[in-house]
Amino acid sequence: MILVGGIAVLVLFLLGGAYAVTRPQPEFLGHPKGLYVLFFAEMWERFSYYGMRALLIFYLTMHWKFTDAKATLIYGAYTSLVYITPVLGGYLADKWLGQRKAVLFGAIILTGGHFLMAFEGTGGQGDATINIFWLALSFIIVGSGFLKANISVIVGQLYPRTDVRRDGAYTIFYMGINVGAAVGTIIAGWLGQQWGWSWGFGAAGVGMLLGLIVFVVFRPLLLGQGESPDPVALAKPVAGIKLEWLIYIAGIASIAIIWALIQYQDVIGWLMLVCGVILLGYMLIEAFRLDAHSRDRIFAIIFLILLQPVFWGLFEQAGGSLSLFTDRYVDRAGIDASLFQSVNPIYIIIFGPLMAMLWTKLGKRGLEPSTPAKFGIGLVLLGLGFLVLNWGAHGAGMMVATPVLFIFLIYLFHTIGELSLSPVGLSAMNRLSPKHMASLIMAAWFFGTAGGNFVAGKIGEATGSDGGEATKQSILAIYSDIGWITVAIGVFVMVIAPLVKKLSHLDTLRDDPLAGQGELAEPEAAGFNTSTETR
Repeated sequence: MILVGGIAVLVLFLLGGAYAVTRPQPEFLGHPKGLYVLFFAEMWERFSYYGMRALLIFYLTMHWKFTDAKATLIYGAYTSLVYITPVLGGYLADKWLGQRKAVLFGAIILTGGHFLMAFEGTGGQGDATINIFWLALSFIIVGSGFLKANISVIVGQLYPRTDVRRDGAYTIFYMGINVGAAVGTIIAGWLGQQWGWSWGFGAAGVGMLLGLIVFVVFRPLLLGQGESPDPVALAKPVAGIKLEWLIYIAGIASIAIIWALIQYQDVIGWLMLVCGVILLGYMLIEAFRLDAHSRDRIFAIIFLILLQPVFWGLFEQAGGSLSLFTDRYVDRAGIDASLFQSVNPIYIIIFGPLMAMLWTKLGKRGLEPSTPAKFGIGLVLLGLGFLVLNWGAHGAGMMVATPVLFIFLIYLFHTIGELSLSPVGLSAMNRLSPKHMASLIMAAWFFGTAGGNFVAGKIGEATGSDGGEATKQSILAIYSDIGWITVAIGVFVMVIAPLVKKLSHLDTLRDDPLAGQGELAEPEAAGFNTSTETR
């Protein structure tokens, strides 16, 4: 029934998309048709990414026979690299390549990576086919680097900066992200666990291929947006090779570097720590070269960025230890555990618009929390989610399966927490950044997200107590600890929120276009109402 529902939703959206892009008018429902091209290209990319991610932890433990601890660490290392590489991909696109060519190149690499995942071999770490698995992850990481942020940039380029339709456009685009995530998890997850790994990963590959086809076939509807900022420089030879082709060669060569890194997860952790310290240190140095108010805003930005690893380190248990817990210790009524990862994007589709309306109504009454206060709320909700699951599991009895209600509740708390923190956080980065540091600060934000994903792997590793295997007791013990700690951090953040808001100096911000506004899609979706913050 769930699978049928997922397919029905997908077919409905595809029919709607076909109708939108084939109209003779240049716009549909008040937006350029290029928006719907990007909607479906991104929907298929998210279909492939989240469909593959839904299966990954089970593939690592069941097929390649990694311990729970090692599998969750690999999962965390992989997802952290997915969030780091867009920093470089975005830089190359802004400087030389242009967003359209970057997205096209990334989509080609991603398609290859997802199809490589379908080569499963016989299983076990002694199977040489595992090297193809590492290669597949490397393809996906590098491909995401070129595609992930750049496709969102093109959305903003379809509209003038003062166009009042921009927020609505990003909301529509964000819906594509979550529709793809939900449907991909359902279809690829079901095929992978019912028919075999190759079927699930193959479905993800087909989804990515369809996204690539949509992007290529309907390119004219993008109205020439996303092209190279300096086509002359891009065509110039460097060491006898055109710069454009040199970038492509470097991108392909980087796959080999990632192939080595992904197999040594602790090295990734140390590299991220060192690079993170250097990045934040550089931001501090730059801050002291600015005027007093701009300097204070950098301090506020750094404070918010430092909360990123805390939030995402816990939130991303969804694809790791929480999936293992759901699979082994929850009364699922026969539903495959991977399908529960679709609950978060479904909740976002439902509650995202409601959260946006809530902030707007509170703002009109002078009651909307400030950005740091929303961060505190998000952290409290995140911690409460783990505590509710813990209380539910113990209340039902440790010797019986935990009622599935508590899985829905933890996802509910975490999704509302996400909507309280992630959109407004990125909005704050855009709003508070000095124009000449906008890209650097956005890179630092994504770096914090990447760090959180690696922390998620380390927390998941800690749940593996007995011989590296995650027991019900060990998972719940960790969840209890991180739940209380996160609630305490959230309360602390809410207490000092007025001080952080004061550092933001919102009253002296110039009424210029927001630094980086329109460069990303997801932050604009919900919980975004920067003009009415009151406390």
